Amino acid sequence: MIDVVNICKKFGNKVAVDNLSFSVAKGEVLGFLGPNGAGKSTTMRMVTGYLPPTSGTASIGGADIVENEIAAKSKMGYLPENAPLYTEMTVRDFLRFSAELRGVPKSQVAGAVDKAVETCFLERVYNQSIDTLSKGYRHRTCLAQSIIHDPEVLILDEPTDGLDPNQKHEVRQLIKRMGKEKAIIFSTHILEEVEASCTRAIIIDRGRVIADGTPDSLKARARHAGTVLCRLSGLAGSGIRHELEKIAGVEQVEVVEESDKGLSAHVFAAKARRADLSGAIFGLAKEKNLVLHELHTEDGRLDDLFREITKRDVES
Repeated sequence: MIDVVNICKKFGNKVAVDNLSFSVAKGEVLGFLGPNGAGKSTTMRMVTGYLPPTSGTASIGGADIVENEIAAKSKMGYLPENAPLYTEMTVRDFLRFSAELRGVPKSQVAGAVDKAVETCFLERVYNQSIDTLSKGYRHRTCLAQSIIHDPEVLILDEPTDGLDPNQKHEVRQLIKRMGKEKAIIFSTHILEEVEASCTRAIIIDRGRVIADGTPDSLKARARHAGTVLCRLSGLAGSGIRHELEKIAGVEQVEVVEESDKGLSAHVFAAKARRADLSGAIFGLAKEKNLVLHELHTEDGRLDDLFREITKRDVES
């Protein structure tokens, strides 16, 4: 449904997006991640036809966004970063206007508006002027316009920006439900949203894809994935560290906290030894008469991977 091929955007000598390629199928919810200035919003603006690419292209449902712009745009809904609205309109009038712009037949406009209002929880403010709405309701109104014509593709730039925790949860669940029938891209800085809503995630930095996979597969790439976190007391931390380092297969003991009474650490082991590592640490605690406060294998964290692969030199 979405196919981006070698898309590039330059602003003078600055390369904002550097030959980026990816695709999104129907039934996929793609989280689009990256640090500030990575090229996320620029990419989304090119994919939606808002910004022309310097080179490369994108297609929506087989329609090229450069060569067949109207056909491509008719298949998508777009929630821009700043949720632009006509503030003098009521929610009702704005959504009717949006439906008509999107070519919804007149006989179906009322039904399309009702469905969007229900989906985005706008019943309470339906007849209110947009300039009287809170930031959260304004954002939901703009989200409603993006789905008013029941598009096959949704491009959502920071869809939970400005929402309270309950509203964020509602929107995440909405995206997850709609993702079963549509192809969805949404950018976010909130990594828990990716785990809650996405079937796949892409991390970009300096305009290039640096990671692509399911949330679980990306977490498994984090440095601490597969390590054992343990917290022991009953001996000086340096002594416990020395005993942990003697366990067969242990490659590194990374101290989290150390004192003369105990130790908290991540224990790294060769892959072939990981399955036995927790048992070995438990056995060590029993043998040395140590108090074992915590012992578990780390699954890996998406935010850890994000930091690890998007680190930049301070000078850059």
